[in-house]
Amino acid sequence: MKGLLLIIMVAFYLFAGFYHFKNPGFYTPFFPPYLHKWAASLNILAGIAEIVLAIGLCFSATRNWAIYGIIAMLIAFIPAHIYMIQLGHFKIGGFQMTPMIGWVRLLILQPLLMAWAWYLKNV
Repeated sequence: MKGLLLIIMVAFYLFAGFYHFKNPGFYTPFFPPYLHKWAASLNILAGIAEIVLAIGLCFSATRNWAIYGIIAMLIAFIPAHIYMIQLGHFKIGGFQMTPMIGWVRLLILQPLLMAWAWYLKNV
């Protein structure tokens, strides 16, 4: 079971990482105003981090470091989730964002993603 969850996690972060490059406009609105100046660079950095960490998950020698990196990255994304809540209702492409979605991402999704990574420690 852990092996399957590991494969899914690798695919998840590879997809998310590459999506930063395919559709940067999806991510840049989530950056709080104090980071807008660096939004393009931070978006690229986040994409690279997700791809590198996904690759790190593939090797037992780097897996735990990748897991720590994923958890740190998810913590670093918290200001974006808080900003989403503050924005209230807005559209990203065709998707309607609401404060409730922001709260779910912040209080449920992020901790679940961290727990998922932690669960795969020492696999």
